[in-house]
Amino acid sequence: MESTKILLLLITLNIFCCCTEAESLGFSVNLIHRDSMFSPYFNPSNTYYENLRNSIRHAMARSTHLFKLASSSGTIESPLTAFPGEYLMKISVGTPSLDLLAVADTGSDLAWTQCEPCVKCYKQDAPIFNPRNSSTYKNQPCQSNACQSLSSASCDGNKCTYQVSYGDNSFSNGDLSSESFTFESTSGTPVVLPNISFGCGHSNGGKFEKNTNGIVGLGNGQLSIVNQLSDTINGKFSYCLVPLSANLTSKVNFGSNAVVSGTGVQTTPFYSQEHDTFYYLNLESVSVGDAKIKFETKKYAKKASVDTGNIIIDSGTTITFLPSDFYQQLEDKFRTSISSKPLQTQGYFSLCYKKEEGIEEKVPTVTFHFSGADVELSALNTLLEVEEGVICLSMVPASDELGAIFGNLQQINYLVGYDLVSNTVSFKKSDCTQL
Repeated sequence: MESTKILLLLITLNIFCCCTEAESLGFSVNLIHRDSMFSPYFNPSNTYYENLRNSIRHAMARSTHLFKLASSSGTIESPLTAFPGEYLMKISVGTPSLDLLAVADTGSDLAWTQCEPCVKCYKQDAPIFNPRNSSTYKNQPCQSNACQSLSSASCDGNKCTYQVSYGDNSFSNGDLSSESFTFESTSGTPVVLPNISFGCGHSNGGKFEKNTNGIVGLGNGQLSIVNQLSDTINGKFSYCLVPLSANLTSKVNFGSNAVVSGTGVQTTPFYSQEHDTFYYLNLESVSVGDAKIKFETKKYAKKASVDTGNIIIDSGTTITFLPSDFYQQLEDKFRTSISSKPLQTQGYFSLCYKKEEGIEEKVPTVTFHFSGADVELSALNTLLEVEEGVICLSMVPASDELGAIFGNLQQINYLVGYDLVSNTVSFKKSDCTQL
């Protein structure tokens, strides 16, 4: 009943509110976790722990392909598998607009959706976008900047086409086009963004699921939404992720709404490597209580340097992955800091405890020391209840050859801001349920 009321309210707002052009304004959009009650993937028969295990499995698959892309010679166009991402965003495309539910992802660039006429389309619940019905749709010519900036682009006459392939052999092929995108702002006033370059996919297949209709890329590549809107939003976006147990949506903010300021802000540079989709930070060390473990870039991230960063910050990967040798040092320090006896290994997690009264007070503070920024993690960020009464260290080892990922569990209750003009990421401890 409550979800029906919310849907009716959203419909009412779309009918009666004037849309606003996103000039130099700020706006915010709901981020819907795929397992929350606001998501079409929500299964009320699933327990919290079943959803969590699914999320961890997705993270393991995603990390494999993300690492593969980061170390490849560019043959894979995107790190994502076709599993739906952790967070979803409601958007509308075209004039008149068609409502879609897309994956919002800092590990992807090009936004795309399925389009008529379909050479091959996977089954989706929502109507498929028909560009012939939109007065604002345009094909991108081959000489356009957008076409020239896309490595997978080719020409069909003077029409620019694209090909996106994924780590699990899923794909989307079609026309590189431009269109008006409308974002469902949390203020209740839809925000219209004209002339957004996107992929109009006429041939799409693989493991995509019917509940989502495409991808909105928040990565660092030229064709990501945030880079296309750089002048409009002053190159700024941020997000604040609520705890997994909260029955609330998270938020992604753009422009003036995305400014991270005030007491306690920690700011570090981000870097681009060979594949400029990802945001790389430079991790210098990690502290467990008073013990500091140095992160040796030459040993743990051999393709990286102090000028290119050594750890990917990613909103779509649930847990943090650390090189196995470094992880083991961190686990050893964590283990010796808690007097409670560890339990046997639980699935992917190797350090677990019985959830006893007061154990969270025993947990040492874990601090990630990035260049210029010390990000202090609470027990909420470092311990995860993987089944009733069992909590585990929410970080896992990866091959020393592959590098590291700073996952979204470690970002919960932080306002995380990206500035694509100054090339920085800022962190501010926040109660994301109140923002």
